[in-house]
Amino acid sequence: MADVHSKAVRSYNMSRIKGKDTKPEMLVRRFLHANGFRYKLHDKTLPGKPDIVLPKYKTVIFVHGCFWHGHEGCKYYVVPKTRTEWWLNKINGNIANDAKATAALKEQGWKIISLWECELKPAFVQKTLELLLQKF
Repeated sequence: MADVHSKAVRSYNMSRIKGKDTKPEMLVRRFLHANGFRYKLHDKTLPGKPDIVLPKYKTVIFVHGCFWHGHEGCKYYVVPKTRTEWWLNKINGNIANDAKATAALKEQGWKIISLWECELKPAFVQKTLELLLQKF
């Protein structure tokens, strides 16, 4: 099956995808800040470079994109029909890296919270953020 976009359009679209400061991540950061939490961002000294680090609570938060991190059973995680093998290798590599980082952080005594992009969609965001506050 051929791609619906030209190579140039696909390249442009992919170049616009951000690795940090994504909309779901910004939503969580604004919520935490408004509720008095102070945090560090993308700490390179920690395994997996967590999106949000709350040193006071020895807690890290990862905000995962459902597609990029292979959120099983999620409607936003659909394996592409073109270059399927390449995409599965990419996504499975991300999943393996997430597991490695989580294990290393736990070993160092960090509490890990993982939020999914789908949990931060308008229909679920309020409940997700309320539950987040209960984890501290």
